[in-house]
Amino acid sequence: MTDASTLPDSLAFTKALIDAESITPARGAVFDVLEAALKPLGFAIDRFTVGEAPDGPVENLLATRGSGAPHFAFAGHLDVVPPGKGWTTDPFRAEQRGALLYGRGAVDMKGAVAAFVAALARALPDHGTVSLIITGDEEGPAVYGTRALIDRMRERGIAPDFCLIGEPTSVNRLGDTIKIGRRGSVNIWITVPGHQGHVAYPHLADNPIPKLVRALADIDAIVLDEGTDWFQASNIEVTDLEVGNTAHNVIPGAAQARLSIRFNDLHRGTELVERIERAVHVHTPDAEVKGIVSGESFLTEPGRLSDILSDAIEDHAGIRPELSTSGGTSDGRFLHALCPVVEFGLLNATMHKLDEAVAVADLAMLTDIYESVLKRAFTR
Repeated sequence: MTDASTLPDSLAFTKALIDAESITPARGAVFDVLEAALKPLGFAIDRFTVGEAPDGPVENLLATRGSGAPHFAFAGHLDVVPPGKGWTTDPFRAEQRGALLYGRGAVDMKGAVAAFVAALARALPDHGTVSLIITGDEEGPAVYGTRALIDRMRERGIAPDFCLIGEPTSVNRLGDTIKIGRRGSVNIWITVPGHQGHVAYPHLADNPIPKLVRALADIDAIVLDEGTDWFQASNIEVTDLEVGNTAHNVIPGAAQARLSIRFNDLHRGTELVERIERAVHVHTPDAEVKGIVSGESFLTEPGRLSDILSDAIEDHAGIRPELSTSGGTSDGRFLHALCPVVEFGLLNATMHKLDEAVAVADLAMLTDIYESVLKRAFTR
């Protein structure tokens, strides 16, 4: 039986995680802190580092305890974005001032990791399986992070029944929003070739800019959809235009543009790239169109998992959360291939900002909610 004096406390544990600097991609000390908290709880720890520069190396941790069904997984990340300049105090030295705890990662998402581990210490199930899927690269390229963890789980035959991601989903107060899906994301680069020449002799050159502008006008007129019951409308945004021409009297040899598309579950990323390619080639058949799909859209239909979480939130926060698919992407875009996924965590108001902070009371309540979720998930 675990000694109560050694059980993780969510506040102290959050401080310890913040103090372990872990700018993405994270490795080393911050994983030592997590491993040290999980081992006394009986978890088997699998830490591994994968990948090469520029997107690696990345450290990941897979912790498992128990066997059989049900299998409840918690997923998260220990890497953080660079702090930037202008913090009131050291961003990697947790500091409590009044009701708030300051430090990079306090809400995104070391606080949630700490709260879940503290909840486990109070509510370890006596049957079934619990796992933690923790990456050191969610904030960066995410090439060797959760995707590598999923590969590892498949190699070992580990298959959760459902997964809770501790991303900061709350907007105005803890518990007001949980995510049951996310839109997909694809970035597209367009390069239109031309033939450089003097502006006074346009017949001896080929200006790529008008062709690119006409193609972008057609793309801007595309209406992908009007949204669905759970998703807002998909949107295409031009995020960059570049010619690189420093001379006023030269027709450039090429012109480039970049698009970003956030799309709902009516679309697939590769199909959107092909659609953009067709639109561009109407005006310039020799243009190069390259797309990278960051993640496909996914939806976890409301059901037992969202009900368990919503009931736990209502019990402790006194509100029924909104089920949402808003916001950017998360590692749910990978994990949903394993099992149903929902996301719930702290207030997102200060994530990625200077003086990121979490309310100490919210850490305590989040721990209570996670504890309640665990008890409900493992009810026979």
